[in-house]
Parts: sequence; structure tokens; C-alpha cells
Amino acid sequence: MPELPANARYTWGGDEFLFVEIDEAMSLAANFKAMSLARLLTETRPHGVIDICPSNASLLIRFDPDLLAPEELERAVRSHEQTLIESSAPTLETRVIEVPVWYQDPFTTEVQARFREGFHQQPTGTDIDYAAAVNGLASVDEFIRRHHESPWIVSMVGFVAGLPFLFQLVQQEHQLEVPKYLSPRTDTPALTVGHGGCFAAIYSVRGAGGYQMFGIAAAPIYQPAQVLPDFHQFMVLFKPGDIVKFIPVSGQRYQEIQNEVGKGTFRYRQTPFTFDLEAALADPDSYNQTILEALHGA
Repeated sequence: MPELPANARYTWGGDEFLFVEIDEAMSLAANFKAMSLARLLTETRPHGVIDICPSNASLLIRFDPDLLAPEELERAVRSHEQTLIESSAPTLETRVIEVPVWYQDPFTTEVQARFREGFHQQPTGTDIDYAAAVNGLASVDEFIRRHHESPWIVSMVGFVAGLPFLFQLVQQEHQLEVPKYLSPRTDTPALTVGHGGCFAAIYSVRGAGGYQMFGIAAAPIYQPAQVLPDFHQFMVLFKPGDIVKFIPVSGQRYQEIQNEVGKGTFRYRQTPFTFDLEAALADPDSYNQTILEALHGA
């Protein structure tokens, strides 16, 4: 049975926030605990809780102190934490979602060329050239294969509306790691698939950014108008705990998906999935195949 991090640190932010620090470092177990605590609190939701925000290795809870006493909230969260620690088989109900990506697309390539000298570690070449080199890989093609062949878990959503941070579900020694830009860009195309440290991200909107840029996702992940079927319930696609499988597409297929988006017919390929922490930690490669088989059977 996997051991979840114990003895979370509880601190207060003014009169309205309880911060639960599960661990100082990001790990799959710490992230799993943050997401599980958030789910339990959402299900029971004490009267007076306004918002529940899980992060990589922590949880922030906003509450109304006129409706919910701080000590009562802390007692409820600690009770849920103890339940998780004592759980014999920690699992999380989630989804596997396939995300089409046009790697080495012309949009991010053009932006990279504008932000090279003074912004990037390598004044020549592209971000993906640099990423392949710092990971000791023989070619860009090998980097792209490593990037899309294994699934990623959405460890948190935020920073800007709808932006997911993703953690690769492989052994630590096999994780792709790439430093961020030396200095942030003032422009990043919407839906850029980026990478900083050990985290991937998909930029939900156009704006500034410092992650290395590898490609562009073919369909929206944030749609305030909620036109596409995948957004009818909520304007943000991803939830913490979702599992993402990137799939490379050609420029032609990218344009086909864009046309489907324009017509309002595009649907993400996805399937419900019960994520088993013990199985994922015991044999990541084998469990990743289980995840992919669930998606292929959808």
C-alpha cells in the first residue's frame, strides 16, 4: 500500500483562508492527497466553504468565518486527511482525455524567433531543439515521442483561467525536464503546449509566458461562450486529476479540427477512469498501458 504524506501543515491566511501544505516537494502521492482532500471536501462541503483550490502539493480553502468557525473547518479537514491516510486502497475517479497537438507548428515557431537573443539560453535553433539537447536525446523526433507516448496528470489548474499544469506519469529519472526561458516573453500563442522544469502546460489564452514552446493544441481548453459540447457544463475543460494523452497531428489534421471547432461539432476523445495510486507507483510503465488501453476502448 502506498504511503500518503502525513502531518500536513495547517496555517491561516487572514480571516477567510485555510492553507493545508501537504508536502514541500511535488510528488504524485502528495498531489493525489491534495486532489483527494479537495474531492472529499466538495462532497461534504461544510456550510460556509466558498472555494476549494487544490494545488501541486497543497490545498487552499476559502470560507466565510461568519458562517463557519475556523476550528470547525480545520477539524473537518483533519478528519478527511486521517481517512485518506488510513485508506487501504487510495483511488480517484477521474477521466482520460486525448489532446491533439501540432508539434513544431508555425505559430509558436514564429514567436520563438522573435524572443531569442536575451530571452533564451540558446540564441539559435528552436525550443524543442534545446529541450532535446538538455535531456540528452539524439533528436527532436525522440523528444516528441517521449513527450506524447506517456500520459500526464493534471496536477492543478490556474495561474490564468483554465490553464492546466501537467506532471508526467513516468519514473522520476525518465521525466522530461527543461528550464524556463531566461527572461519571460511578452507573447505566447493561445493553446501553446509549453514546458518549464518538470511540468507541461497548455496556455489557455494568448499572453506573456516563460515556458519552452513545443507545439500548439488543436482545440480550445477554455471557452467562456460554452459553445462546444465539452464545455456545456463548465467553461474550463480540465479538472485536477484528469489524465491527458497528447497525440501528434499534422498541419492538415490541425486545420480539420479547427473547422470542426468552428462548426461547433468537435468533441474531445475521453473516457472515465479510476486512478489507482498504488498500481501507478508500483509499476508506472505497466499502469500507463492500462490508462492508454482505457482510452483506446472509449
